[in-house]
Amino acid sequence: MRIGAIEAGGTKFICGVGNEQGEILERISFPTEAPETTLEQAVAFFRDKGVEAIGIGSFGPIDLDRSSPAYGRVTTTPKPGWAGFDFVGYMKRFFPVPVGFDTDVNAAVFGEAKWGAAQGLDSCVYYTIGTGVGVGVYAEGKLVHGLVHPEGGHVLTRRHPEDPFKGVCPFHGDCLEGMASGPAIEKRWGVKGSELPDDHQAWEMEAFYLAQALSGVILLLSPKKVILGGGVMHQKQLFPLVRKLVARNLNGYVVAPDILDEMDNYIVPPGLGDNAGLCGALALGIEAAK
Repeated sequence: MRIGAIEAGGTKFICGVGNEQGEILERISFPTEAPETTLEQAVAFFRDKGVEAIGIGSFGPIDLDRSSPAYGRVTTTPKPGWAGFDFVGYMKRFFPVPVGFDTDVNAAVFGEAKWGAAQGLDSCVYYTIGTGVGVGVYAEGKLVHGLVHPEGGHVLTRRHPEDPFKGVCPFHGDCLEGMASGPAIEKRWGVKGSELPDDHQAWEMEAFYLAQALSGVILLLSPKKVILGGGVMHQKQLFPLVRKLVARNLNGYVVAPDILDEMDNYIVPPGLGDNAGLCGALALGIEAAK
């Protein structure tokens, strides 16, 4: 089968065509602009590819309730032009094939469970820390949606004692995304995170916020793997800092070898690297075809 895949990010779209083995055969990327402008490029890419299904992992929030008249739409995003946009409906106008639709982070966690760092496990969580902060949850062999879908990037955080920053989230100010996203780092320090040295105070502060969220999700969901992706996590010095603070936060309470002795193999980068989201969208398309 030839399956179409869309990783719809807040700043960039990636479209690809792949197969049932999780191989991406070709791809294209372009900036996320107004909905019609952006999706015209996606339609043009897929038009002659003969895809038998399409999987979409989209920035959110989105409506995933199939009984809802708003199913397939982007909902309360601050992204100009996208609030209320019928993403699935637009694609189905051009491609009358099964369409799998989920959040970009649920797509990424699905890809990692199928072919990446959590392959063979029936539970894991995936955090993307970049332009925003999102969380995908895979539990008991299924993607978790619940009432809407997980929005763990907007959990409230305890403030670092040396951090006067007010946060950048337009809804909550100093939630996790407001304090730990790429734009938060840039606004707090005046430069992009990639321009800061590895030993800058920014990274200890970033780890402080991320470790709070991870400690909470470990206590709440007890995942068998925690995966951290997104542009901010390209700063590899963050991983040992986060692991150390998670261990300190848990303080020996969770008695599991993965946490007590194997933290380096428990909190990890994506096995699929930057392909996690696109491969996950591919997996959504495969499931839709079934």
